[in-house]
Amino acid sequence: MSANTNVTQRSNENARPEAALLPPVDVIEDASGITLLADLPGVPKDRLSLQLEAGSLTIEGEVSLNTPEGMESGHAEVRLPRYRRVFTLSKELDSEKTTAEFKNGVLRLRIPKTEQVQPRKIEVKVV
Repeated sequence: MSANTNVTQRSNENARPEAALLPPVDVIEDASGITLLADLPGVPKDRLSLQLEAGSLTIEGEVSLNTPEGMESGHAEVRLPRYRRVFTLSKELDSEKTTAEFKNGVLRLRIPKTEQVQPRKIEVKVV
């Protein structure tokens, strides 16, 4: 994330007591807002939770890896069944207009900037 970005990662001081994986997140900023892309492999839509409150964005998801009946896992690289990441959002962002899409384990959040901070074109009149 660049120094200009409108979102910062918060520490887990208010995190739930259970351990969680930090999903990788790309933050892309343009003139009209930010886009967050979070990788959440193994998380079904019904176990994905997004919360926006008091300038804070929380992304949580529970991994659903089903072992076929009668079989045991001999090796598991993913031992924590939960993702969690918390960000502090800039006041320049309009969280009320946030949109979210979830496809193939990738969460895409779009948070536009407020109209006051978005660039606008000023018409020049000839007098």
